[in-house]
Amino acid sequence: MLIASQFIFGQSINYWSNFESMVQSEAQANAWKLKSITTAYTDNYDLKYHRLEWTLDPSIRYISGKITSYFEPVAANFNQMNFDCSDSLVVDSVIYHGSNVVFNQLPGDVLQITLPGVIPINTLDSIAVYYQGIPPTTGFGSFTLSTHNSTPVLYTLSEPYGGSDWFPCKVSLNDKIDSIDVIVTVPQGNRVAGNGLLVETTQVGNSTIYHWKHRYPITNYLIGISITNYVQYYNYVPMGVDSLPILLYAYPEDSAADASQSPYLIPVIQLYDSLFSPYPYMNEKYGLAEWGWGGGEEFQTMSFVINFSGWLIAHETGHQWFGDKVTCASWHEIWLNEGFATFCENQTEDHLQHSTWQTFKQNLLNDICSVPNGSVYVNDTTNVWSIFDSRLVYHKGSYVLRMLQWELGDSIFFLGLRNYLNDPLLAYGYAHTIDLQNHLEAVSGMNLTTFLNNWYMNQGYPSYQIAWQQTADTVSFVVNQTTSDPSVTFFAMDIPIEFKGASNDTILVFHHTSSGQNFSATLNFTVDSVKFDPDLWIISAHDTVFQLTTGIANNNAISNPFVTVSPNPFSDNIKLNFFNLNKDEKIQLSITDILGNTIKTYEGNPTTLTDINLSGISNGIYFLKVLGDKTNFIRKIIKE
Repeated sequence: MLIASQFIFGQSINYWSNFESMVQSEAQANAWKLKSITTAYTDNYDLKYHRLEWTLDPSIRYISGKITSYFEPVAANFNQMNFDCSDSLVVDSVIYHGSNVVFNQLPGDVLQITLPGVIPINTLDSIAVYYQGIPPTTGFGSFTLSTHNSTPVLYTLSEPYGGSDWFPCKVSLNDKIDSIDVIVTVPQGNRVAGNGLLVETTQVGNSTIYHWKHRYPITNYLIGISITNYVQYYNYVPMGVDSLPILLYAYPEDSAADASQSPYLIPVIQLYDSLFSPYPYMNEKYGLAEWGWGGGEEFQTMSFVINFSGWLIAHETGHQWFGDKVTCASWHEIWLNEGFATFCENQTEDHLQHSTWQTFKQNLLNDICSVPNGSVYVNDTTNVWSIFDSRLVYHKGSYVLRMLQWELGDSIFFLGLRNYLNDPLLAYGYAHTIDLQNHLEAVSGMNLTTFLNNWYMNQGYPSYQIAWQQTADTVSFVVNQTTSDPSVTFFAMDIPIEFKGASNDTILVFHHTSSGQNFSATLNFTVDSVKFDPDLWIISAHDTVFQLTTGIANNNAISNPFVTVSPNPFSDNIKLNFFNLNKDEKIQLSITDILGNTIKTYEGNPTTLTDINLSGISNGIYFLKVLGDKTNFIRKIIKE
């Protein structure tokens, strides 16, 4: 069994550049084909089964195939059905009950099939489409020919809209196919990676026929194949009384390195099994196949990956639960796929590489808060950079889940996730964010509407300003909050605060419901320092903690006036927050350099002197001086 110290996840020196490269590759792979897709013309039938038969050569950009589809009409007067099918492909014939039927390839990549009569609702029937052609050239797109070590390789990538580029199908997020068979004829010397179980390999002349069988519901974009001269080897994950077979396809030149890294899968799958639910495709397998694209894709039961590195394994394997078993019902809500898969990365870092977990979290927060706005919800699904936004969809999405874990507690949160994954209406189907919300609310008794509106639908993050003082055994403090984007005026959160003394420390949690809220705590030691959110549960940035020296009126209120400055260091603007001042108090504010020269001066009151623009001054160290009737405040500020 692999020990935890052998894992290299987020703290791999190249993690962040590799992750960004992966996400950008995902975006570039699909940029050419992101268009306004309507599925209304395919909504009148329910797909039950595909038999996908192809003849392919990884050295030739050409496909010929036969797609047999079993379906049931779900609308009355059903005598016509449509598939999504690129007009680069040539449909030779459509066979229904042994006879040719009329079809048309319409503008907009639509294959329209006219049936000889009306098929009643819920009646199982079938049709076969014969076709051939050269799939569109997409670079890192849906049908790619490349080489490794001068050897040809062919692989597919259909997410989000690319399946129709290489076979007639139903591009939608509302109809999973109950089961599929994939039968691929390739030149000898090649192996075919695919979904499900490899049930038969047949030699016919100079060709080999690979037959993959998958008996779980699958959405269109999770069907994938890759073809080259793979080296094949197996591993196994102990799963209680049973074990899960792991099938690994590696390029010959990389097989030794891949074999050494592949054991990472064992504790990862065991971890997800314990946190979420049993591996969703236990009757078949899990696999990894190497490919040439700069990242990974979570093809059902067999992820394709650029290498077998730990962080990529953690991400793509997590998708088997989140994205494959339960799939986002809209690309607007792709965080249900990618945010969760990144959350799975976070869990592996926490449980299997804990020594670097704090730095990993801080790196995530630095990225999330590097821009003050943007929502996890994807507003524009025709914009590739919105769908595959690493900062928002992946990183912030994963941290929204971490904050839900914080607010609900581990046992309730993970119970909610298990119920979400096992819900008969969602398992092996599609889900919206409201479905996740309903399950978390059901087990917690909490109303999460405001939380998700703030963190998922709206934009930005909070900054906290905390002033504290201790009198005898009572620590009194006030917590103010500013927000980075006006879409949210306040983020209500349970906030952890750490109090440290010479030989004691404790973390206390306070329910923060309004800016300027006062708190107090009784402690049996002298506090030397106070730290906000030491374990980094909350998305925030530019937080400040300030110790007061005078003016405790009582245990619940701090009477002396003070001012907080954020962010510090700053780029162009600073925000001032005044506490315990009369809103009409006259204030003089000045900015001086380290030699005492006055650079800027302002006059106003606590309601007018809140946002100060300092874009015109040079980078360096300055002093902010605030003088009022009851206020005398100096703070070092840094422009960088």
